[in-house]
Amino acid sequence: MKAKKFFGGMCLLALAASMTACSSDDNNEPDNSKQTSYTKGTDGGLTSSTGILFNADGSDNPNGTQIGNGEQGFVFTGNTTLKKGTYTLKGWVYIANGATLTIEPGTVIKGDKETKAALIAEPGGKLIARGTYQQPIVFTSEQAPGARKPGDWGGVILCGKAPNNNGVLAQQIEGGPRTKHGGNDPKDNSGVLEYVRIEFAGYPFEKDKEINGLTFGSVGSGTTIDHVQVSYSNDDSYEWFGGTVNCKYLVAFRGWDDDFDTDNGFSGNVQYGLSVRDSKIADASQSNGFESDNNAGGTTAEPYTTATFSNMTFLGPKTFDANFKNTSDYINGGGMNPENGSSMGKFQAAMHIRRNSRLNCYNSVAIGWPVGLILDNEKGNTQEAATNGLLKLHRIAFAGMDAVGTDFNKIYEDHLYDYKTKTLDVTKPSFSSTFFKLPANGNAVLDWTATAYNGIASVIAASTQVGSSLTASFDELSGNNWFDRVNFVGAFQSGNDWTAGWTNFDPENTVY
Repeated sequence: MKAKKFFGGMCLLALAASMTACSSDDNNEPDNSKQTSYTKGTDGGLTSSTGILFNADGSDNPNGTQIGNGEQGFVFTGNTTLKKGTYTLKGWVYIANGATLTIEPGTVIKGDKETKAALIAEPGGKLIARGTYQQPIVFTSEQAPGARKPGDWGGVILCGKAPNNNGVLAQQIEGGPRTKHGGNDPKDNSGVLEYVRIEFAGYPFEKDKEINGLTFGSVGSGTTIDHVQVSYSNDDSYEWFGGTVNCKYLVAFRGWDDDFDTDNGFSGNVQYGLSVRDSKIADASQSNGFESDNNAGGTTAEPYTTATFSNMTFLGPKTFDANFKNTSDYINGGGMNPENGSSMGKFQAAMHIRRNSRLNCYNSVAIGWPVGLILDNEKGNTQEAATNGLLKLHRIAFAGMDAVGTDFNKIYEDHLYDYKTKTLDVTKPSFSSTFFKLPANGNAVLDWTATAYNGIASVIAASTQVGSSLTASFDELSGNNWFDRVNFVGAFQSGNDWTAGWTNFDPENTVY
């Protein structure tokens, strides 16, 4: 999200046809017969129930295939396992404090378009979605193959009790739901997402209050997040509002806005992340690989956003498109325009760090963006943090950028920008460019010629080709034992495709 992020709102390339083997043709009808009668009640004016499955008319059915009773707000208070099968998620379904929803491998959940369906784990609630390499769990659009669009449904939201810089249960999650998040437990546990795909999510509840593909609100490090793919999200693919959760093996595929967005004191770790952009899809607020804020006002509220990323690959719009133009007539949606009022825009930067963020990134690759890096001082003093070593960008390879760096949002010239006088000094390079090129940072700037796109093979080839210009180092993370100590830069080691088997790079045509 951009226009930032307003604390009001809500808590939670085409691969070959063979990749559609991730579809669930072999799903059996679910058998949830262990559930018994539901206990009903109310929760904050919403209907609550110990059961989560219903008939299409909203009547109780422990063996039903509809998740939620269809109301805009429904609160699940029980402990249920969804057996492998195909379900429809209808309305906003809250997993309440103390409740647990477990989903078996191979399950497909289709988000209802009419009710803007969303699944929201509230603080103290748990979503256990543990798929496997062979049987990922899929959240997708209910629309027919060929008719799916970004924003067909809401998305998945996890909220917890870990710290943020807005207070304990003081921050409402972005997107519209009622849920507030935040606490004092950095090890809080909101559940598990493993081998999970989220497709065509991100419904705009209101302007600048969209639900993301996958949203984290103050999620703690006791939560397990690995092997997750978000495709065709109508807003950010992933966004973290505070929290300490650690994540590995994340894919952001052809999202609308930003790929990885960090805010409100997120301090977790992320390793092995891939973003692949569609050169025809960008947001009106301008799309980035990273977007990072300390908070909306760029204040010094603590904890600061100090997330640490390593082994990331950001493949921008020029990576596979030699004809790309960053103009509104070229960026036309490519036939994937959502039917919910979202408007097209332009691409901006591989990394847009602003508003007092102290994000760190190591051992990574970015290819084919209009701008490599923007250290934006419009609000707060991000450039001072970089100068003082509080924001580190080390061993990063940029290839094929129109400008290595620029200092100000929507100004692409590599000139020094004075935020007080709001003028450009065309005789001096930008702070962002100069900082990135400092020898002590160990970064590289390379040329790039667009190559043909032929699925994941071309993605890995691009990443490893550019990444080979550098050797990874974790010396500055000696006190952080969470990261794998690998010697390659970017998301992939040559010959190791960790996306194989469980991802899907053609979800718009997959039969579920």
